[in-house]
Amino acid sequence: MGIQGFMSYVGEHREFFIDLQLRNTDVVIDGNNLYHRLYFDSNLDIRHGGDYDSFTNVVHQFFEALTTCNIRPYVVLDGGCDASDKKLTTLKERAREKIQAAHSVSCGGGGSVLPLLIREAFKQILAQIQVPFVQSFSEADRDIVSLANHLNCPVLTLDSDFCIFDLKAGYCPLNYFQWKNLCSGKGLQDCYIPARCFSLERFCNHFSNMNKTLLPLFAVVNGNDYINLPAIEMFFSKVHLPVGSSRQKGRKHIRIHGLLNWLSRFADPAEAIENILKYLKKHEAEETRQLLSAFMEDYQPSGVNLKDFFQDGVYESEEVKKLELPHWICTAFAKGVLAPFISDALVLKRTMLHVQVENMQRPSAHAVALPIRQVIYGLLWNASQGSPSTFPSKEPTSPTPVFHEFDRIQKAFKKSFVQAAGLSGKFGSDQYSLTTLNQIPLADRLLFLLETLGVTENILEAVPCHLQLPVAVTCYWIQHAEPKVKLQHMKALLLGVVFGELDKIVHSSDPEVSHIEVNKIVYVQLLKRKERKSQKEPLELDAAHIFCQWQCCLQMGLYLNQLLCCPLSEPDLTRLYSGTLVHKLYHELKLVSTPEDLLSASPRMHQLYCNLVRIVKNVTPSGFFQKKKPKDHRRKNKHCNGKLLDKKENTTLDNLPSCSSNNRFATLMVEN
Repeated sequence: MGIQGFMSYVGEHREFFIDLQLRNTDVVIDGNNLYHRLYFDSNLDIRHGGDYDSFTNVVHQFFEALTTCNIRPYVVLDGGCDASDKKLTTLKERAREKIQAAHSVSCGGGGSVLPLLIREAFKQILAQIQVPFVQSFSEADRDIVSLANHLNCPVLTLDSDFCIFDLKAGYCPLNYFQWKNLCSGKGLQDCYIPARCFSLERFCNHFSNMNKTLLPLFAVVNGNDYINLPAIEMFFSKVHLPVGSSRQKGRKHIRIHGLLNWLSRFADPAEAIENILKYLKKHEAEETRQLLSAFMEDYQPSGVNLKDFFQDGVYESEEVKKLELPHWICTAFAKGVLAPFISDALVLKRTMLHVQVENMQRPSAHAVALPIRQVIYGLLWNASQGSPSTFPSKEPTSPTPVFHEFDRIQKAFKKSFVQAAGLSGKFGSDQYSLTTLNQIPLADRLLFLLETLGVTENILEAVPCHLQLPVAVTCYWIQHAEPKVKLQHMKALLLGVVFGELDKIVHSSDPEVSHIEVNKIVYVQLLKRKERKSQKEPLELDAAHIFCQWQCCLQMGLYLNQLLCCPLSEPDLTRLYSGTLVHKLYHELKLVSTPEDLLSASPRMHQLYCNLVRIVKNVTPSGFFQKKKPKDHRRKNKHCNGKLLDKKENTTLDNLPSCSSNNRFATLMVEN
């Protein structure tokens, strides 16, 4: 949620806060708010699809700071939209703002656009460093309050709604949480993080000792992210709000200050509501009373006991019980194994696709992954029907499985109707029921996934297990992307994947993983390319668009794999894609014809790279990557030279041995 203008209003009053030395305590963290702040506050890439490796380093540093001060974090993430879908209007408005921001960034301007897979990467980081987290079924605010009060610890976020909730140990805004400036006392055990904690008592005392139960009414009347009552504007137009000794600047702050002063006159919410209704027309009064009371309930702690979840892995809520979902699905949502995209599609038959920094003159980058989404919708539609016999088939009497998608069309945000893919033959709806999906043999689920992506299992045998899904997705991407993927796009992307593998090896503490000096040399060479400072040159929009399409394919391939209970190993997103490096490699490859030179000092990395290139080439039509015939003699010579280089490369590829996929690092250990 979020109350318009309230956080900046509160921030101007130093007297509302208590200085804290945070250490030796639990803390409940608003996960969505944290990864937004860490990404944007760290000045990480937003133009080239994101640098997940750099983000990973920042997240590690943040939680290392907490560990140093013996602060025990519990992270709570938002889930999908609640079944009432009451926030739809706000979500659409925010999506339109993101489209404008993405367009601005694509043209060299400012804006804040998160990388597409940042949430999934964040969850992987939390799992890797063993930070406990839970994914609420819908919005997490009330679950956060409930958990924080159970643990009697502060909440860490930057959401103004937490100034309204009655939190036992208070709310620490992220912008006052100085995790980069650790302070030490007499010994290491006394190390602490300077912070400020919002004090509800100080706030209420400032307004004539206001009853704190009036604050939810203030939030609803002032208006938060999804509350917009036209009748309330009538109240504001007629009531005289006392300004008092306001120091506020701007209309929003004056209105907030006046409304708080006005509400402080009343003993409780019931009395205040009656005085609000006096300013409304008679036929609006009763409906407004009911709406105000209903919206105020959103500021009460939830009935979900997340303490039980962190102890026993049990997540129970009335909202989930009403939906009567299979138990394994509920557990997968709570553990973050399934994304909010899946719950929105399952519960609401509606999804929203997040914009990237792409070519706004072309169709949305998400269009390339539509066939994968249709398969996901088919699986979920089958579940929602309750009986296999009702799943749509070719007969005209069957219902039409239609889902609503919100996506970018040019610079507008529009809804479209998407038909789910039907399940037939060996993948019939009687077998692929969501209730028993987790019980289907692994081989069948793997075949279902690979057929959706258009690859066969034997193609992936020479690929390390953790890279099989990204390689399968890359094969799909090359055959569906528009504009057409060029050889330089494909090679730059795969070189970026190899860089991610190098990064893991160089920083690995696993004694089984070889730390070879030559690997470090290659790693440093690639790292210098990524970090090389250059003038802010215009973004090559079609290249950006093509790489955005790859992320869209990977996102939906990942979601389908998760829904099928991971027949392929989940890829490590924290090191898989570095947009800055991939774009720089792409521009370099347009000038340098032998990308293998980048890996010449590391035969094992060269082997992995060549295996990946060969596999992708083998699934593309013959001549797919061939250049057009030259129009003049100069270009002809250049073309001939390129053919010779391609021939040399293909000879290298043909002589490379294949690797067993049984050993995760087998491909990395093959000698040249």
